[in-house]
Amino acid sequence: MGERHADGATILGVPLADLRRDRTSVKWGRYEPDVIPMWIAEMDCAPCPAVVDAVSAAVARGDTGYALTQEYAAEIAAFAADEWGWGFDHDSTTRVADVLTGVTHLLGLLTDPGGPVVVSPPVYNAFYEVIEACGRRVVEAPLGPDHRLDLDRLADVFAEVTAGGDRAAYLLSNPHNPTGTVHTPDELAALARVADERGVRVVSDEIHGPLVLPTSTFTPYLAVAGAERGITVTSASKAWNLAGLKAAIIVPGNDAADDVRRLHPWVTFGASHLGVIAQTAAFRDGREWVHRLVRELDSNRRLLAELVAAQLPGARLVVPEATYLAWLDLSGLGLGDDPTGEVLRRARVALSPGPIFGSGGAGHARLNYATSPDILREAVKRMASCLD
Repeated sequence: MGERHADGATILGVPLADLRRDRTSVKWGRYEPDVIPMWIAEMDCAPCPAVVDAVSAAVARGDTGYALTQEYAAEIAAFAADEWGWGFDHDSTTRVADVLTGVTHLLGLLTDPGGPVVVSPPVYNAFYEVIEACGRRVVEAPLGPDHRLDLDRLADVFAEVTAGGDRAAYLLSNPHNPTGTVHTPDELAALARVADERGVRVVSDEIHGPLVLPTSTFTPYLAVAGAERGITVTSASKAWNLAGLKAAIIVPGNDAADDVRRLHPWVTFGASHLGVIAQTAAFRDGREWVHRLVRELDSNRRLLAELVAAQLPGARLVVPEATYLAWLDLSGLGLGDDPTGEVLRRARVALSPGPIFGSGGAGHARLNYATSPDILREAVKRMASCLD
């Protein structure tokens, strides 16, 4: 049942029957009750007690007004300093409702209508939607065959999109979703260098930063030399499973603070007061909880690799270095052009289809393994039944 702790509990030990009964989010409401949902980035976890206590106490005392975020920003800064050795001025930050809202406003600020925004597929599907929503155009610079940043390709694409004088941005997923790649300091410094040479502004989504697994080390983009014109957007949403308690922070590099100040004050009003309370408690008092979670995720990724090797021999798993999302090549299973559709229809397991993550996604799927080992075993067993 996963890693047990002194209190006998596991974070990722919630039984399937309890999840079906107690969860009312989109993950559990989109499909029929016989489907195991392993698609959207939401964990099947027990909640962080510090967050439960903070939110429950706030509601009980009627503290349900509008948000202030000074303490929230300070706790994120303290967490970043302690966990990653990254220091930043929390007074320079700006609050927003969530990471994607922050990204949307920043792209509107840093690029022109119809202008280019570069991404490296396969990459978080919502990047495409956000770029379209703010009236910009997607330009792809795919990851290399090793699922790492292709810096030569990035340099070429940056040169192409800026050749006509367009203002351009690069939207970085750090760590990378859906492959779980952890970008190294050297890779990030090289990215900063080629972006600066062409005047491309880097916006880094670091929402999965606390979920780097024990075999790797997370490097914040703004912690590397040359990244001073970059901007990071982050929150506790993914690491503490708080998507329903909205609040996020924009952190500007030293040379981007004036840009962030140009954001209209209205965009800062979307952060929920309860979201701020929850996420402040997570960063301040939920550190041991998230460390336990990461150990359980590490155990789950090893289990997933074993299950795929034993039961899905035609599939190829990219073993993630971070996140709780696994990138699977299902093209060798003989399930046709839409393997995720076949897995849903025949095995009653819902995965995220690869094509929504951009070029190179055909025949692939993203699987969320932040669930109990029992559910993980059942899901892969069902998928294997498609091969009979």
